[in-house]
Amino acid sequence: MSDTPFGFGLPPEEPENGDEGKKKDQQSGGGQGPANPFGFGFPGAGGPGADNPLAAMFGSMNPNDLGAAFQQLGQMLSYEGGPVNWEMAKQIARQTVSQGTSDGTKDASVGPAERTAVEEAVRLADLWLDDATSLPSGAGSAVAWSRAEWVEATLPVWKELVDPVAERVGAAMGDVLPEEMQAMAGPLIGMMRSMGGAMFGTQIGQAVGVLAGEVVGSTDIGLPLGPAGRAALLPLNIASFGKDLGVPQEEVRLYLALREAAHQRLFAHVPWLRSHLFGAVEGYARGIKVDTAKLEDVVGQLDPQNPEQLQDALQQGMFQPEDTPEQKAALARLETALALVEGWVDAVVHSAAKPRLSSADALRETLRRRRATGGPAEQTFATLIGLELRPRRLRDASRLWASLTDARGVDGRDGLWAHPDMLPTASDLDDPDGFVHREQLDFSELDKMLGEAASGSTEKPNLKKEDAPKDAPEDDSKGDGTK
Repeated sequence: MSDTPFGFGLPPEEPENGDEGKKKDQQSGGGQGPANPFGFGFPGAGGPGADNPLAAMFGSMNPNDLGAAFQQLGQMLSYEGGPVNWEMAKQIARQTVSQGTSDGTKDASVGPAERTAVEEAVRLADLWLDDATSLPSGAGSAVAWSRAEWVEATLPVWKELVDPVAERVGAAMGDVLPEEMQAMAGPLIGMMRSMGGAMFGTQIGQAVGVLAGEVVGSTDIGLPLGPAGRAALLPLNIASFGKDLGVPQEEVRLYLALREAAHQRLFAHVPWLRSHLFGAVEGYARGIKVDTAKLEDVVGQLDPQNPEQLQDALQQGMFQPEDTPEQKAALARLETALALVEGWVDAVVHSAAKPRLSSADALRETLRRRRATGGPAEQTFATLIGLELRPRRLRDASRLWASLTDARGVDGRDGLWAHPDMLPTASDLDDPDGFVHREQLDFSELDKMLGEAASGSTEKPNLKKEDAPKDAPEDDSKGDGTK
């Protein structure tokens, strides 16, 4: 888990010696890829913005563009919105996309032939999935996106994911700063909020822009980033993904369409799943706390008559958040839920593709290794909420779902998504055979009991649905109306 998913140290002032500044950036995690795309310290994400957010906004600072640069700076300082300047995030993401990926591939509009190919692939994938899962189709439409279109379509969901964490970090800063210090640093804190919103926006924009060059659909990170009911694929990135695999492009596109369509079915017909995943992110945000002991030590050494000392302390990260038990518990829940989602998709897609695609095994392993090596999707998400998806959990979850299919059939397997309490836990992933052959609690009987208790037809039992032990076997009662 990331130590500082939203490191709260402001970036140092740009050194006069450019080479020295670059060296310092490399020592603090710069280099290839967004090492910390959401931190208040600025990672070396490559290209403009690697050293500071102004470079990302102003490019090479051509003197002819100086007026526009200062206009953007004024907009940044005058920002009074939420914890993240999302307009700036979109602007930076679009700029990052327009620069192309490291292999020199530039974004391009999707042509009619590519759109038709995607629509047909998703339509065929849905037909194949009908034999592999009891969940009906969840894709009301299929679309082919360019990278820029992916950015536009997914930003609303990124906002929903990031805002709770960014807001809590900002609130934590205000909560722990003594009142007299707040009064003294009022103008500075106001400016910091504006700068903070811009800096969050800049880093998120860079990360989303890099991610747009890698993803092949709207569900690559296990979350529904696109509009509900719309299966989306990126033809340009699919071509890059399958370039050196030795597999026909049509099979690559169809296999990825199967994965996208399977995700859509799950999120469309398991109504509690999306809120369960996003709620874990909010739970993480609520658990953010600041090391007050460290803060008191720093504040105790500050001279109230010397505001420069406060600014220096802010720049050195005096509000760096610490991990808490609440955060760890929320992340553990999220990790398990994501593993179950990805494992179910992996098992269902393999069941649908294996009899029909000669390359099914090779494509499955390629995607698993892609997860294991941790591409930008995993890095971005890990930095976003301090979580790294463990490939071992994904493989374990896939084996568990496959075993459930053998033991209980497709309906019995998919029926576990009816309620979160019926799903396997992290410990069940360690012992899949134990879970598969364990007798499950009949929730319909519990619902009947609770209904009878509410109507007063029986003596009210001291049992709630959520209090029932998940792994307790059914045991016929002696006529007292309980199990």
